Amino acid sequence: MTDASHIAIRDNPAKHRFEADLGEGDLAIAEYYLRPGEIVFTHTEVPTAHKGKGIGSAVVRFALNAARERELLVVPVCPFFGTYMKEHEEVQHLLAPEYRSKLGLG
Repeated sequence: MTDASHIAIRDNPAKHRFEADLGEGDLAIAEYYLRPGEIVFTHTEVPTAHKGKGIGSAVVRFALNAARERELLVVPVCPFFGTYMKEHEEVQHLLAPEYRSKLGLG
């Protein structure tokens, strides 16, 4: 069983994704592409055997922290990112302005 608090997450810019190595060849990923001043998150995936353990949320937190450090606004095309950001007020300042209203945040 993989514990989300003990997984190593890294940015893999060559593949345009953040990755969490879950062992035995399993990866949780958050795919993205960059635009000037923005990072667009397009897809998040956690292998079925690892779902429900907080791994997806851990990858999102890591990716959002990276966006903050790089001073990039976040475009959450991926529904998982959008839901996470809607539910966590502490990261909503990272949202690209047009996505505040798309997520019902005004």
